Amino acid sequence: QVQLVESGGDSVQAGGSLRLSCVDSGYPGNRYCMGWFRQAPGKERDLVATIYTGGSNTYYADSVKGRFTISHDSAKNTLYLQMDSLKPEDSAMYYCAAVPVGGRCPRGSYEYTYWGQGTQVTVSS
Repeated sequence: QVQLVESGGDSVQAGGSLRLSCVDSGYPGNRYCMGWFRQAPGKERDLVATIYTGGSNTYYADSVKGRFTISHDSAKNTLYLQMDSLKPEDSAMYYCAAVPVGGRCPRGSYEYTYWGQGTQVTVSS
């Protein structure tokens, strides 16, 4: 059974940094797409970034490009999201997700099979 467990969410001031982690277990194979999504109250779940664990392909939403960095440590089975220069509009519940496809990772939340429970990020001005 695949499990994704996020951690690292916190409350920070604007301009600060956080690093989110997502430990994945029970996943068959070691090449798949993983992504970070976020959802603010009353809004849709939006893509933040994706990464293909079998290579270096990454994608970032325009709103986070240059501020956030997605990475994956295969030895630790852990997905990371380094978030710098945080803004109040980054406040949301952050979810990691995975799907057993390779190459160009999907960008729609509906295309991901496995989800974590979420970790809350709150950025105050």
